[in-house]
Formats: sequence, C-alpha cells, structure tokens
Amino acid sequence: MQSESPPEPNRENEPLKERLWRIIFLSDTSGAKAFDVVLLWLIAGSILVVMLETVKSVEVFHRELLKGFEWLFTILFTIEYSLRMWVVRKKRRYALSFFGIVDLLSILPTYLEIFLTGSGHLIVIRVLRLLRMFRILKMGHHMSEADFLVSALKASRSKIAVFLFAVMAIVSIEGTLMYLIEGGREGTGFTSIPQSMYWGIVTITTVGYGDIAPVTVIGKILASVMMLTGFAIIAVPTGIVGAEIFKELSPVKMDGRKCANCQHLGHDPCASFCKSCGSRLPGPTDSA
Repeated sequence: MQSESPPEPNRENEPLKERLWRIIFLSDTSGAKAFDVVLLWLIAGSILVVMLETVKSVEVFHRELLKGFEWLFTILFTIEYSLRMWVVRKKRRYALSFFGIVDLLSILPTYLEIFLTGSGHLIVIRVLRLLRMFRILKMGHHMSEADFLVSALKASRSKIAVFLFAVMAIVSIEGTLMYLIEGGREGTGFTSIPQSMYWGIVTITTVGYGDIAPVTVIGKILASVMMLTGFAIIAVPTGIVGAEIFKELSPVKMDGRKCANCQHLGHDPCASFCKSCGSRLPGPTDSA
C-alpha cells in the first residue's frame, strides 16, 4: 500500500502578515507559486513596454497607452515592494540585499522621469528581477554544478593575464607600425597611435568593423598578418580554460606513498597527512 503524502499544515489561523510573508518570500504553497509566476509575467510585460517605447513607429501611435501601462506596472511594483518591506522580518537585511536594491531601483526610474526626462528607460533594470525564476523553478541547486567552472577560471587567471599582456604588446607594436605606414594619408582613419591600436584590437580579434582600413600594399600585408595571427591567438584562452576544466573534471590519481603508521597505500598527490590516521606522509620523492 502506498503511503499518503502528509497533509499541508493548517495555516488559516496565521496572522495576515505571516501569511503574506509566506506568499511573497516562499514558494511552498500554491498561493506563493501563483504569486511568483504572476510577478514574473508582470516583470516581463513591463520590460516589453519599455522596449516598445524606444521603437519610434510604435511610440508615435501608442505613446499614451504605453505610458499608461508603464505607470500601471510601476504602481503594482511599488505596492509589492511596500508589502515586502512590511512583512519581511529583517527589513535592513532585505533592503540592502541584492534583490532588495533591485526591487527598489526597478520602481524609481518612473518617478524620476517626472523630474529628469529620459531616466524612465533605466527601468529595464527590472530584467534583473527575472533572476527570481531560479528560486521559483527550483533551479538554485544546479548553480553548485558550475563551481568547477569558477575554479577553472581562477586557476587560469595568471596564464590568461600573461596572454592578454602579450596580445596588448603585439597590438601596440603593430598599431604603431600601421600608423607609420598609413598615418600620412587622408581617409584611412589612422590619425593617431591609439586609433591605430583600436584598429589592431578589432583586427586581431577578427571582428573587423571596416571603419578603418589600410590602402597601401605594405599596410594590407601587415593587416593580413594580423588577421592570420588573430585566428591563431583566439584559440589560446579557450585551450587554457579547457585544460583547467579537464583537470577539474578528471578524478584525482592517487600516488604510491605508504603511510608509515597505518600502512595505508595511495594518497592525494597534494596531501601532507594520511587520510586514514592523520600521520605525516613522506614527501613525493621519499615514497617507496
């Protein structure tokens, strides 16, 4: 016989403030889940309205409608923020938390628009509130799976720093050469060494905006060398980080050191003490 799931605790006698706190800050009831889903839809709708306001063909014909929706969303979010501040148990902690600051900043631009024209578009910061979906969809536990990626990036930072320094050295040299070759010609865009370095960065990263281009044969040859160099360079950081990720994912290979106290064989290469008895282990060169 299958065991029945335990019934939900009776919360009908809870104070109104406690029930609102559970609905707003938790997602363990149907009402709380419905509140979170509606909130996400309101956030998405408000962001869509702000984006549509920047489209001239839409803004001209529907300006008043979009403004009305923007104020409607702002009033709703103001009520929601006020309720959060009222029911939260540690008000200062919530107000200074990441989501607390985002919740406040998501309603301020509309009010600032009254005094500062154009500040209303800053309301797109509401998109950050969509991060709440991690809690609503129970995705928070997946974030721990990305820890190995963070570790790989930390382990690669010194190599990447050296790589970036080398790239900047190459860009500085080739940018200076390109300025000497193309700098005296009208319309090329190589008006200064910093401008030529900008062209070098755009070229070596294979972006190629085309706003600056060499016209001489020597300049085109140098540009071709930089483009080919870019293809070779762009794979370097990928290989560095990829190697570190492989190390993170690879199981640790035990060495052949034996503990003199408990005779346990095989330890982590970085270990200084036995994992069985805690005795000091011999160095890597002392293992028998």
